[in-house]
Amino acid sequence: MDLEVKGIGTASRNVKRQKSAQGWRICSSDAYGPRPDDVPALDLRRLGDSDGENDLSYTPVTKEQPRLASPDSTSTVSWGTPFPAPSSRRRTYRQPCLVEELTIPETLPAPSEGYKLKYQQYEEEMKMSYKQHSQRITQKSKANSLHQQPPPANLQMQESPVDEESPEGLTSLDEKAIQQQCYTSKPYTAEQSRRRSETEDLAAQKKKQAVVEQVLVDQLSRAVISDPGQDASTTDLSQQRTSLPGLGSAPLRFRNRKLHQTKVKTSSTLTESLLSNKLRFDARIISRNGRDACRELIGFFFAFDKSITVYEYRQFGKNRTKALPFIQRGIYCHQYGRRKRRQYDVGDFHVGANLTFLTAQHVGLPTSIQEKPLLTLRIIGIDEMAKHSLLTSSNPALSKQEIDDRNTVMSVQGLLKEKLKKRGVLTMTGLVRFFHQRDQCGGGVLQKMELRQGLKEFHLELSNKDFESIWLVLDQDGDGEADYYQFIRVVIGEMNEFRKAFVRKAYMKLDPNKTGSISVNDISKFYSGRKHPKVLSGECSEQQVRAAFLDTLKESCVSSNEVTYCEFETYYEGLSLGIADDEDFANVMRNCWAV
Repeated sequence: MDLEVKGIGTASRNVKRQKSAQGWRICSSDAYGPRPDDVPALDLRRLGDSDGENDLSYTPVTKEQPRLASPDSTSTVSWGTPFPAPSSRRRTYRQPCLVEELTIPETLPAPSEGYKLKYQQYEEEMKMSYKQHSQRITQKSKANSLHQQPPPANLQMQESPVDEESPEGLTSLDEKAIQQQCYTSKPYTAEQSRRRSETEDLAAQKKKQAVVEQVLVDQLSRAVISDPGQDASTTDLSQQRTSLPGLGSAPLRFRNRKLHQTKVKTSSTLTESLLSNKLRFDARIISRNGRDACRELIGFFFAFDKSITVYEYRQFGKNRTKALPFIQRGIYCHQYGRRKRRQYDVGDFHVGANLTFLTAQHVGLPTSIQEKPLLTLRIIGIDEMAKHSLLTSSNPALSKQEIDDRNTVMSVQGLLKEKLKKRGVLTMTGLVRFFHQRDQCGGGVLQKMELRQGLKEFHLELSNKDFESIWLVLDQDGDGEADYYQFIRVVIGEMNEFRKAFVRKAYMKLDPNKTGSISVNDISKFYSGRKHPKVLSGECSEQQVRAAFLDTLKESCVSSNEVTYCEFETYYEGLSLGIADDEDFANVMRNCWAV
């Protein structure tokens, strides 16, 4: 049954259910409550098309402002509900004028004496800070005007590698280099240092143990297979099985030996007890090639036959490591120095000693090492307990000539040490760059006069007697040439192995792939200057300390974008001349590179 209210037909209940299922919203009067008095009743019968619908004039029922925007979902106001009447307490915000803002209300209480005193102090501080700021701006403008002035004509004609000097004879680059010597504070606490040292010692011990096991396996297995007695038994067996008489036996390289034909015990078989009587040492290659200089070498000296073998510890990827033979086990002799052609003995192995080998005798060496006739290894660590047990009274001591050479070198280094204390970085890097420019063929060797000219260029003059004594130590072959890197190490000196270990750690951190060169951009990312004393005190920023370091480092580089291992080491060789204590140098490297 359909109902009709005010001329509008209503649908049945089923129709309402259908519309509700289709998404229609059925609103009842109960949902909104009773109609307010000021809302007119809705008479649907009076609705209809009218010609005056386009007329915008209309008479509102109430004087309230109409709501033109769509209703907000969060608002309780519907289309038919007017805005509530404005309350008498609500005030509309009006932007005050400037006169009203500056006017102080009369009802404001007078400030207290404490507030007046604080305001006076604040006013004085602001005036003082503004005065200091004005003075700094004036000083900067004066400095910029001085820098912009052209230098005198006599200074323009001089070709000097340094800029203006201080009263002490130091250039701005020298002062920047001296700033790098200020990292004397320890970056870690005693507990952190102990943990780091324990971790490093444990890793080094595992590495050495792996190399020792590999050496024992290689030497014991190779001794059995390569024994000459095995070839004799194989020859007899092959002769018995020859089917054609008169042809003889095949050459040794064409014979096949099977595993069951090898005798386990022969007359020359080594035993583990013989190989355990050994001296282990750590070594590095003295080379200008960064890839070769960063190789990790571990060597062994066997006392029963005075043989030497050297292994390289290599890492493949993140987790795979392996010890590979670098110098095959054999009996070797000195190839350079006063002990040339003398067999190596236990007394020749100590920290700082050099071991020389002929590269022609070792075919498996890398190509970069085979380019030179001599391979020089520097011992950087040794097992002192094993050496003490192997030392005997028959070990050779230093000869008189070797003692004289050592005294001559130490006296010359003492004369130049005081001159290089504050300008060691620029002198070392400048000497290397000077000699590199004179080395036209690239072999790393120069004549006697060229080396002496380099010392004179950097005000490191030596007397004729001292220079001739040094030349006799270097030119023992008498060919009139010497390696200029070795010349610098003899005349000026070099870092001890404790300091060089930190330099190598820092460089290997920058160059994990051992390419031999690193970009200046990578160095700038890894270098840390936040623990510099001037940064901590607020005198300069971390960026200024980093920029000063890069300026002095670039002076030693041939390329402005890349730094080789040799240039990196030369920089710290010069920096080390001004640092007396080893722990202070270690703190410099720890603070800068976190090694």
